[in-house]
Amino acid sequence: MSLALSLGRRGQGRCWPNPAVGCVIVADGRIIGRGWTQPGGRPHAETQALAQAGEAARGGTAFVTLEPCAHHGQTPPCAQALIDAGVARVVVAIADSDPRVDGEGLAMLRTAGVAVDVGECAPEAQADHAGFLTRTTLGRPMLTLKLASSFDGRIATGTGESQWITGPDARRAVHAMRARHDAVMVGGGTARKDDPSLTVRDLGLAYQPVRVVVSRRLDLPLMGQLARTASEVPLILCHGRDADAELSRTWHDLGATLLPCEAKGGQLDPVDVMQQLGRHGLTRVFCEGGGALAASLIEADQVDQLVGFTAGVIIGAEGLPGIGAMGLSHLRDAPRYVLQSTRRIGPDTLHIWART
Repeated sequence: MSLALSLGRRGQGRCWPNPAVGCVIVADGRIIGRGWTQPGGRPHAETQALAQAGEAARGGTAFVTLEPCAHHGQTPPCAQALIDAGVARVVVAIADSDPRVDGEGLAMLRTAGVAVDVGECAPEAQADHAGFLTRTTLGRPMLTLKLASSFDGRIATGTGESQWITGPDARRAVHAMRARHDAVMVGGGTARKDDPSLTVRDLGLAYQPVRVVVSRRLDLPLMGQLARTASEVPLILCHGRDADAELSRTWHDLGATLLPCEAKGGQLDPVDVMQQLGRHGLTRVFCEGGGALAASLIEADQVDQLVGFTAGVIIGAEGLPGIGAMGLSHLRDAPRYVLQSTRRIGPDTLHIWART
């Protein structure tokens, strides 16, 4: 199952809206088939592994990181494929929370006489499939918020200089994290100030995550990097329903996908933004700022994971804070997260936190 999990991770960021599943088939004490969800969501992991195993799968054991699907979509049910292949036993890490499956795959296998075990490496599978599970149960993608800050929690000097607070090792790690997510998200202020490309660079990848910009008025640079590459790398613009119609047409003609979202308190409602992204099919979103967007997402309880890169540099109180104003008066009201891991990245420290 550990091997199946590692195989499944190869599909992260590439197979949405489908889960990044891994499958290993074993017979007579040796591995005869392995597979993972392919780009675009198909073929599925089980199909890949069964094709590799061939007739040798009969009487074997399949290890799958998520309950095999039981519904007819663009491909037949994987549970039926395992039955037809004559697999004698299926070991599943966790059940599928998709209402179209939700135990039906396990029931189909058992009805056909296949032995089924559930729960092997379940915590690891829950973490790997967190985006898919969040989308199928809450209607939104899993959200990771990344901040690169000084020791005293600043993301730029008082004049706005921010390149570079952290070192090249940390920046390379960020690109690797982007690659494991379906989308990279920023606010309109960051897009206007930094003119980012939001792409994965220097890793030799043949694909790019979706870029998402949250901008109520769509007042983004029409000559910037995002506009110039909108037809080449997917770009989603979450905007208010009152955004200028001419700007909407311009961005559409440039190649962007526009998602109208509800407003709340003069800004886009972060809950509706996340729901709209979930309806679009995204399962894992990597948010890189800015401070106002980060604060709104935290206040709305939409942040599942915090990723912090902290550098040993001091900027001072005049520097720009990583999180915007949240209006807190009492410490008891402050959102809290639980430390998952910490390690050194070059001269910097990486710390990852999960919601309680």
